[in-house]
Amino acid sequence: MKKSILLLISITSFSFSSYAQQAKVNSGDKKYDNYAYIDAIKTFEKVANKGYKSEDMFKKLGNAYYFNSEFENAAKWYKELFAMNTSVEPEYYYRYAQCLKSIGQITEANKFLDEFNAKSKNDSRGKLYKENLNYLDQIKANSGRYKIEDAGVNSKYSDYGSFVYNNKLYFASARDTGNFVKRKHTWTGEYFTNIYNADLDPSTGGASKVNKFKSAINTKFHEASPLFTRDGKTVYFTRNNYINGKKGKDDNKTTLIKLYKAELGKDNKWINIAELPFNSDNYSTAHPALSPDEKTLYFASDMPGSIGQSDLYKVSINPNGGYGAPENLGNTINTEGKETFPYLTSENEIYFASDGHPGLGGLDVFVANIDNNGKISNIQNVGSDVNSPKDDFAYIIDPETRRGFFSSNKEGGQGSDDIYKFLETKRLKCIQELEGIITDAETGVVLSDTKVSLFGSDMSLKSSAISDASGKYTFSVECGKMYFVRAEKPEYSTKELTVTIGTESGKTTLPIQLEKSTCKVTVGDDLGKCFGIKMIYFDLDKSNIRREAALDLEKILAVMNDYPNMKIDVRSHTDSRASHQYNEALSDRRAKSTIQWLVKNGIAPNRLTGKGYGENQLVNKCADGVKCTEEEHQANRRSEFIITAL
Repeated sequence: MKKSILLLISITSFSFSSYAQQAKVNSGDKKYDNYAYIDAIKTFEKVANKGYKSEDMFKKLGNAYYFNSEFENAAKWYKELFAMNTSVEPEYYYRYAQCLKSIGQITEANKFLDEFNAKSKNDSRGKLYKENLNYLDQIKANSGRYKIEDAGVNSKYSDYGSFVYNNKLYFASARDTGNFVKRKHTWTGEYFTNIYNADLDPSTGGASKVNKFKSAINTKFHEASPLFTRDGKTVYFTRNNYINGKKGKDDNKTTLIKLYKAELGKDNKWINIAELPFNSDNYSTAHPALSPDEKTLYFASDMPGSIGQSDLYKVSINPNGGYGAPENLGNTINTEGKETFPYLTSENEIYFASDGHPGLGGLDVFVANIDNNGKISNIQNVGSDVNSPKDDFAYIIDPETRRGFFSSNKEGGQGSDDIYKFLETKRLKCIQELEGIITDAETGVVLSDTKVSLFGSDMSLKSSAISDASGKYTFSVECGKMYFVRAEKPEYSTKELTVTIGTESGKTTLPIQLEKSTCKVTVGDDLGKCFGIKMIYFDLDKSNIRREAALDLEKILAVMNDYPNMKIDVRSHTDSRASHQYNEALSDRRAKSTIQWLVKNGIAPNRLTGKGYGENQLVNKCADGVKCTEEEHQANRRSEFIITAL
């Protein structure tokens, strides 16, 4: 992805191959520091091929190729780096792993990702890798859903980034080499990009008859990522920091890229070209996308407050034409790597490219759900039809026809970047419902008006419902996820079950049978078992009573009020997945927090004792170092209410 990598740093210099030549620099370091990577590579490789070895040089050689998405060559020099020293910065472990993926060495890549995660414990890229060790299986499951072809507009130069408007495909291309003076970018060694368009065939989705976009929008520097509003009166686009014939630079004398907009004049010419007010000479903004209602603009940037090398942001478009303050989309979607090229659909989806989420190498295309409040969930790799070991990005789709375009520098293309058209033949979106009927375990009679609660795998409350006249309950759930389901009804023992949702659209059925509550207790019994209370739920690593925990404690409270002489010993237990000392301290705080809740709600302190036992009284084999399922660990995370007097 030679051109789309220019997301954050664009031109610093250009060369004239006709009447002027680039002034020679004194060293590869100077070329590298000026982002003249093509020239730096030539200088460094001459030295390296004569046998000179240097960690710094190998880093810069690897980086120069990596930033130009030439991963095979980058892998060669990163390998030399690690042969000299394995105690380099963690980022090099990640870059080398990405390069290894791109040349098919997945097992070796995963080893370096393991090392990366160990060395950078707070980096979300490492955490995502550890949480998704089966990411290749997930990508495989999402593959085989596209029919992909050349878009019909590609040249031997870089062509990338697409937007469809008024039955035309708009894109960026470096094919304009000039008639008199040829202008090259020293980062990539390619010509600068301008915006082009091509007519679309509505029946096939193919494009033809490429024309340069004749407008003042195109300049002698980079333009890309055009975005038109529905009425066609406004266009947003990406350009170098260049307007009114003046080139802006940051504090390091580097010309970055910015978001601009233009308005359509009465003579159908684009006028009032202006940069957006949240731009800066000292950071980049790029690749605009609009929400379906056109009230929010999304883009990529490395502005202060970014999590990674580039993050996705949004900004409100005010009725008066002004803009709100940019908001980072957060660490659910943004990583310490690059997130870029957002695209939103009318189906509450956001597509984007990332090298931080688990993928096949380079940038991969991902899709996520985005609700009306901007909350992002269910991030998925779109599969290996679109994605490859190289850079895949700038994905757009028509949600009705399921046709669209994406860009890639994958093998088999015509240029360094190419545009591909596609037809999505099978939806990725998996829609699942969890349903069931609640019945009396002894008689089989359906139980209406039963409260059913749905909890996530971390025991966070997701939703609740009341069974209808036929005893049925229904929840909308995420595919492939594990949930806990709790059913509660007066005169019946509370029951809690686990369920794993299917991975294809459909319904998952979980019938629940409740038993009559005929519990009679005596001294030494666990009052909690009477009510099916397995544990009192707390937030992770915390000891404050959660709302759903309070509902269970109210049952204990009611019995103690009915039996004023009853005394209770509250015992809190954990599983083995932390140190003994930590588990004992945490469980003790939780036992005391439970007692404090009961006292606060009217129970005399002298009727309550309690202690945390940590992992000292496990009910199964799941001690330290023993591999167990989540269900087995949960059996040890329990609360007990032992009756000591009646």
